[in-house]
Amino acid sequence: MRVHSPKFQISAPSLELCPSSELPEFAFIGRSNVGKSSLLNSLAGSKALAKVSATPGHTQLINFFSVVAASRKKNLPGYGFAKGARSEQERFQQMIAGYLCGRKNLARVFVLIDSRHPPQGIDLEFAEWLLGEAVPFALVFSKTDLVKAGLLQKNIELFQAQIAPRCDEMPRVFTTSATTGHGRRELLDYIAETLNGLASAS
Repeated sequence: MRVHSPKFQISAPSLELCPSSELPEFAFIGRSNVGKSSLLNSLAGSKALAKVSATPGHTQLINFFSVVAASRKKNLPGYGFAKGARSEQERFQQMIAGYLCGRKNLARVFVLIDSRHPPQGIDLEFAEWLLGEAVPFALVFSKTDLVKAGLLQKNIELFQAQIAPRCDEMPRVFTTSATTGHGRRELLDYIAETLNGLASAS
């Protein structure tokens, strides 16, 4: 799939202010500093589409990007680390949950996992929550340029083993590096495949 004219559209501080659209949407979510913005930039072939911050919890809005003619991508706030009071953290969690469960044109969620580490409780809990809510998602193990191949495979298998009891079908797994571009083509092809499937079903 070719990427056309990527551009930032809008930052929404609440579900009510998310733009209305019938275009299929793809959401990218994961713990803070897992590389969501870097991956979006890699997919778009742009270094400045999504702002990359070294400060955990920086993304606190739902950011919408137009990347291809027939779909939109968005960068969701990172779970597990939100700056501010507990009430503000709870608001972020409710906003994310409401978007993921209530957005009718949400085609797929990409859950980013830091490939350098064994399964983290918060990632497993989130994946299990998505399974329980029947939200379609794929697992994206990021930063693969920073981990040896053997450890990467071990961490993937450990993660799959943990969520297997909740799965009727294991989510698709991708490995990526925004630094080297590894996995970019596979992710774009999967997005195209998903769009084609939606078009065929309509």
